[in-house]
Amino acid sequence: MSHLSKRSTVYFEPTIHQALKMKAASSNISISELVDEAVRLLMREDQEDIAAAQNRISEPEISYEALINDLAENGKI
Repeated sequence: MSHLSKRSTVYFEPTIHQALKMKAASSNISISELVDEAVRLLMREDQEDIAAAQNRISEPEISYEALINDLAENGKI
C-alpha cells in the first residue's frame, strides 16, 4: 500500500463495510485498495462521458417541446 500517498476517512453503512471486509479478505487486498479501485473506475467512466459529450457538441440541439411536437406529427405518440 506504499503507492498510496494520501489518507482519508470514509464512512460506510455497517452492512456495506462488512461486505467490503469480506471482499477484501477474499481478494487478498485491503479495503483501501478496493475503494481506490472503485474511485478510479468512477473517474474513468466520467472521463468517457465527458469525451462522448464533447464528440457530440457539434450536433444540432432540439428543445423538448420541438421533440414532442415532432413525435406527435409523425404519429409516434
